[in-house]
Amino acid sequence: MSEKAAIRLRKLSKAFGRIQANDQIDLTVFKGEILALLGENGSGKTTLMNMLSGIYQPDSGFIEMNGKPVTIKSPKDAINLGIGMIHQHFKLVDLFTARENIVLGRKNSELKYSPDDLCKSLKLDIDLDEKVYNMSVSQKQTVEIIKVLTRGADVLILDEPTAVLTPQEIDSLFDILRLMKDEGRAIIIITHKLEEVLEISDRVTVLNKGKSVRTVETSEADRFSLTEMMVGRAVDLEIERLDMPCGDTVLDVHQLSVVTHDGHKELSNVSFELHSGEILGVAGIAGSGQKALCEAIAGLQPISGGSILMDGKRIDGLSPREIIQRGVSMAFIPEDRLGMGLVGSMNIPDNLLLKSYRDTKGPLLKRRSAREEAGNLIERLSISTPGLKTSVSKLSGGNVQKVLLGREINLSPRVLITAYPVRGLDIVASMTIYDMLNEQKKKGVGILFIGEDLDVLLAICDRILVLSGGKVSAIVESRFATKTLLGMKMTGLITDKEDEYV
Repeated sequence: MSEKAAIRLRKLSKAFGRIQANDQIDLTVFKGEILALLGENGSGKTTLMNMLSGIYQPDSGFIEMNGKPVTIKSPKDAINLGIGMIHQHFKLVDLFTARENIVLGRKNSELKYSPDDLCKSLKLDIDLDEKVYNMSVSQKQTVEIIKVLTRGADVLILDEPTAVLTPQEIDSLFDILRLMKDEGRAIIIITHKLEEVLEISDRVTVLNKGKSVRTVETSEADRFSLTEMMVGRAVDLEIERLDMPCGDTVLDVHQLSVVTHDGHKELSNVSFELHSGEILGVAGIAGSGQKALCEAIAGLQPISGGSILMDGKRIDGLSPREIIQRGVSMAFIPEDRLGMGLVGSMNIPDNLLLKSYRDTKGPLLKRRSAREEAGNLIERLSISTPGLKTSVSKLSGGNVQKVLLGREINLSPRVLITAYPVRGLDIVASMTIYDMLNEQKKKGVGILFIGEDLDVLLAICDRILVLSGGKVSAIVESRFATKTLLGMKMTGLITDKEDEYV
């Protein structure tokens, strides 16, 4: 690592109304190093990086590049200064090729490096003339990296870059980052995955409530010390898997197939059983059919074949309302919390009213009951909110997820379907969600847990169903599985029939 600073942030502050997102933060990133940025949800990580990438402008403080003060008023200014940010949600045009996306908005003369030369120097195995819609998530991410590098980026910011990658794809990404580091580039990585921080970074900067707590050498840190710096107290990081006998079959999915209106087969002959008191995980690379599986079971997406039974009752082909009317006790927590799960402009009591407290004798709503239950929910789950009248869109991601999960649990479901319940949440909020799921398991609820962190799936689930290309490639006992095995099953590298069920 070079001791020459690529970036220095001095006393950088940013407020949004009464909220002080960043408070006089000092940060240094050296050339030839990978710096991890850690902090709870709402600690100011994204705001800080948005100022560096030109999306926001600081209220006070200074930014230096290569020892000289700079002003970054827009993303274009950041790009011209050699700062590139790779967002969690890619900025690519699916109908264009990788090469077309890389040069989009730039003349060839404005490109600092050739895409082909970069692929060669970084040992990237990617077809630049392939359409983006044909690419895997990791290939799309690679295109984003090439795009910012061709524009001369010497400082790279990556926001949750491993969120939807398999273990093998994460290894490939880290190899790329190490090569970029060896070439003298400065890299900032935002992630909640502590194991990855310890593996890939040289130093770690921890933020807490908008302030910089401390910067440490990664070699001198561990999961427990980093977490304590993040939250200001010691935290138990062990995810408990409750060993308890499974009960009767509560959900029976048989030969389920889903075909979209344009003929794309999202699910093909998917079969499995879920028992009471069991957490069944679902793993797969992005787009392997997870969303279709959840929505088909919940009655939100029509199926083209197969059957779905809850407690022996056929529910396939029924709408969510018809499922409820038949007395089927099922709760669904979608991955889109504020799109499908909650109404962001409504407060907590009104969001509770969406699923319960209807007056069965008429059209009136039981608002008093909803307010009382909302108060109990806030206290029981330690939801941080200014008050009952605050709209849920103004809450942090962790608190939004607590509201959604708490509402569904209040329905006392027999089956709970939850998709990516801790995506984007910090470690403390995540541990709270895991505890809530285990409490439901103790009560005999059958839980279908769609996840992306294989460490978590292995830790909390009893069994794991692996989807690959819309098909079941394996159903494994968690205690006997490994990340490597799951990763190979997810990418279809193991397809032998004799290894289909472990």
